[in-house]
Amino acid sequence: MTPTLVREHLPHAGPALRIDLGARARDWSEIQERMLVPLYEAVYERLEVGAGTRLLGLGCGSGLALLMAASRGAALTGVEARAPERLALARQRLTPEARGTRAGDGRRLVDGSPADAADAGAPAYNLVTAFEPIGCLAGDSAGLGELLAAAMPLAAPGAPVVLAGWGPPERCATSSVLRVATRLAEPLRAAGSWRPALRDDLEEVAQRAGLRLDGSGRVACPFGYAGVDSALKGLLSTGLFDAAISATDQAQVDKEVTEALHPYLRADGTVWMPNVFRYLIARVP
Repeated sequence: MTPTLVREHLPHAGPALRIDLGARARDWSEIQERMLVPLYEAVYERLEVGAGTRLLGLGCGSGLALLMAASRGAALTGVEARAPERLALARQRLTPEARGTRAGDGRRLVDGSPADAADAGAPAYNLVTAFEPIGCLAGDSAGLGELLAAAMPLAAPGAPVVLAGWGPPERCATSSVLRVATRLAEPLRAAGSWRPALRDDLEEVAQRAGLRLDGSGRVACPFGYAGVDSALKGLLSTGLFDAAISATDQAQVDKEVTEALHPYLRADGTVWMPNVFRYLIARVP
């Protein structure tokens, strides 16, 4: 989950939303994206990401996962087509002085598809990541297959491909908050409402892409916020509540999400929601 927690999915019906995309991208990068750090760390540790790694990050968003790989010595290319505001923040993170598609030695950021990242003179990628978790919106894996199909010709045979997804709803406290989006967006359910993750979501995507399954894991990724206001901004930055806002209004969504957060409000005013995320490792044929 645009890269990071989930794919942004704007509704195809209802009144047009007026969203400050720059502010939303900043909320994502400053509040929400860091919730997935344990997932990134677990994958990089398991695959021994380091100086010999050439990483292709699909849906790289504002670039936190790329930054963590770069700190391990990896050469990397990030691809982002859906959220130029997040990609601009990724450029600032990877090198503040970056211009164009280059973001420094061994680092590239591409506004487009994986095919736009092709470099005939460079070695093939030996790791492909798609860290946007699926299994949260109905149909949220639809575009992932296309991304994988475009990326496979750039990867070396046998290279690992990492997919990420939400864990079982009974182990994800945030599921109860996300159900608010489904209930409020009922008139626009065809536009992509929340649904619980299914056991084989990741495996089905990998198999449709022709990848060979090679292992999986689960990682605790609690969502912790400084307060209710921070939690509200972080969750809304995912785009999961856009259909609900379109079906009702911003004030109604803010009110009901705030109420849904109350069970996770601690005595010191912070918000804490335990969650589990899955990752799947597949291999390029």
